[in-house]
Amino acid sequence: MSPLSLAWRPLFAVTSFALLAACASQHMQQSQTNDTASHPPAMMLNTTAGNVMTTPTGMTLYTFDKDAAGKSNCNGECAQYWPPLIANPGSIPAGYMTMITRSDGQMQWAAHGSPLYTYIDDKKPGDVKGNNFHNNWHVVM
Repeated sequence: MSPLSLAWRPLFAVTSFALLAACASQHMQQSQTNDTASHPPAMMLNTTAGNVMTTPTGMTLYTFDKDAAGKSNCNGECAQYWPPLIANPGSIPAGYMTMITRSDGQMQWAAHGSPLYTYIDDKKPGDVKGNNFHNNWHVVM
């Protein structure tokens, strides 16, 4: 075998390993996404406002006093500042976590019937900048 052929073996092995690792990582990410897609996003995180409910990524969840039980009244411009927590297709309600149908037909997560939202000015996990905003928005505890 020529010395050139032997030189390519380590490169081929490293490249093959990297490709295999990338494929395994992609499969794992898809599994995690699919696993969490059907489960309610009910995590708790200790913040300056106390122990609050968050999304799986740690973003604080809020309720809006002007919502009616089982109905969101935050649409249009309001929803740009207070993005609703939209349920993934195939999501399954559990316990106090339910879903409501928004006016645009999307399914939104709700806790005890109150629609859930994040706040655009919360930039990192645990931020609670929207708590008591205009005395209408409150963290979920």
